[in-house]
Amino acid sequence: MMSDQPANRAFVALGSNIQARVNLQRAVERLSALGRIVRISRVLETEPIGFADQPRFLNAALLLETPFTAARLVTESLWAVEAQLGRDRDPKNTSGPRTIDLDLSLFNNDVGIFGDHRIPDPDILDRAFLAVNLADLDPEYVHPEVQRTLPDIAADLCLHTDPGIVRGDIQLI
Repeated sequence: MMSDQPANRAFVALGSNIQARVNLQRAVERLSALGRIVRISRVLETEPIGFADQPRFLNAALLLETPFTAARLVTESLWAVEAQLGRDRDPKNTSGPRTIDLDLSLFNNDVGIFGDHRIPDPDILDRAFLAVNLADLDPEYVHPEVQRTLPDIAADLCLHTDPGIVRGDIQLI
């Protein structure tokens, strides 16, 4: 990484339900090579979404300062880490078990389409576990489309949806 590049703030969501502890830790180690990890959320254990006949997921998020653009971070870096950890990106496996799932959820205060990826990730407004994990990273961050803080979004979602079980026994640092 070049240190003279301005740092972008990338909020990356992580999830796994195949050797989840090991794969989350490996993902964090590899992501640290893409910039400076500022903060890592708690780990939440959640029920699978969609295809229910699979193990529960472990989910977390991290805030990364990186010189990469959003498009480059997704297509060259996050997908490369997923491939290194055995992720099957087959479109038929969108809700099945996975070794690792890395999603760029927020990038600075940007709004738009980067490659085929939408920023902010629309799931922030629908998935309690994602909003809770992102709120852990920066409680002052205001969602650029709905103009609400991440903790406010998380609190509203948690009124209707279980965000998962906090796994204090798993540290990703």
